[in-house]
Amino acid sequence: MLFNHRRQSQDRLLREDLLRETGGAPLWMNAYSARQFVPPPENLRVADDFPSQAGPGEYCFFEDVDPVPWLEGAEMVILYHWNRRYPADRYFPQPLAGWSVKRTEDLAGSSHERITKEVLA
Repeated sequence: MLFNHRRQSQDRLLREDLLRETGGAPLWMNAYSARQFVPPPENLRVADDFPSQAGPGEYCFFEDVDPVPWLEGAEMVILYHWNRRYPADRYFPQPLAGWSVKRTEDLAGSSHERITKEVLA
């Protein structure tokens, strides 16, 4: 998720895919992540405590916040994997016990030849 306290990528096409995936539902994140979304979409919600703000049917974008405490209340998890390995000091917990992959698709990114999206429920 992070290396040296910084994001690993700011892929524009990944952000577009995430916004399509939300279908206009609120997308919660902190100010660090929101800086990628310029101009901010109408469904963007920013709060320091964003995971506790999200309600049913809403989405959270975890980048520099540990998602583990919030997974129990999640309806689904959307993971994006790059087509190469990067050094990191914060990883998303894998495997996710109790979750199964419901959908997988490969996307062409703006900064990566291939990005794999997994939707787990």
